[in-house]
Amino acid sequence: MYYMQDLTMGAIASELSTSRSSVSRLLAFARETGLVDIQIRSPFDRGSRLEHAIHTTHRVVAHVVPMPQTISDVDRLERVAMTAGRQLGRYIDSNMVVGVAWGSTVGAISRHLVRKLTHNSTIVQMNGAGNTQTTGIDYASEILHRFGEAFSAQVQQFPVPAFFDDPRTKDGLWRERSTRRLLEIQARMDVAVFGLGSPFAEVPSQVYIGGYLDAEDYRSLSADGVVGDIATVFYRGDGTFDAIELNARASGPNLDRLRRVARRICVVSGVQKLPSLRGALAAGLITDLILDESLASALVGVAAPGPR
Repeated sequence: MYYMQDLTMGAIASELSTSRSSVSRLLAFARETGLVDIQIRSPFDRGSRLEHAIHTTHRVVAHVVPMPQTISDVDRLERVAMTAGRQLGRYIDSNMVVGVAWGSTVGAISRHLVRKLTHNSTIVQMNGAGNTQTTGIDYASEILHRFGEAFSAQVQQFPVPAFFDDPRTKDGLWRERSTRRLLEIQARMDVAVFGLGSPFAEVPSQVYIGGYLDAEDYRSLSADGVVGDIATVFYRGDGTFDAIELNARASGPNLDRLRRVARRICVVSGVQKLPSLRGALAAGLITDLILDESLASALVGVAAPGPR
């Protein structure tokens, strides 16, 4: 009645013998649960041109989120995360294994997910979250729970440290049957959802502020020329990730394995993450990219949008 017949909320309330506020709540419920899917086809084609340029240059499918340059990176992240949360249902369906990497960006996305009923689906944690200060279970499980609830999926947590003190400890745990079971689920991922960790961002990546790295780790990353990470696995600006010392202790998936996942959805905001984004693209780690307009402009080397 509202979207297809152009009736006002007052007219709908009268026809249904209910209150106007009840109609308003029902319409809001329809959007939140995905019963109504609103698409916008803007007459201003800047976003489309940026998306086309990114696809031509980097061979990834991009969705550019329009916004002014003047907003803070906190608000920028929230807008990009909201867009991503409302779009993920297009990529996630029944009988899928979906890998989720915890972090500031994915945490923000999880608060904006639109519910979609699926069957026989699994949400699996891609990397451990424990460190010397906390197990990380509460933080990671909240994100995973939101994904599981949104897609009516089974949740598989990965209760290991984000980084091991000794690579041999990791190797030993990786041989345990309980851990191998989770690694085998990760190996069957159909979709991976992740942000990009960066030491340069105004909104700091969780791995850089959560007590996961010490001074020696930072010296090691600097010596190895690291520009960012995906699921706590690091890479360089040219896309290489071999012989990075800290990766031997990281719990996230090997990036060669990640590249074998059919759909790899990266959500990123803020021009400070440009080096991290370029490195991830050079490594071939992304198939689908959701990013803000300023970062998209910087990526393809065009002038950023002016005030609106």
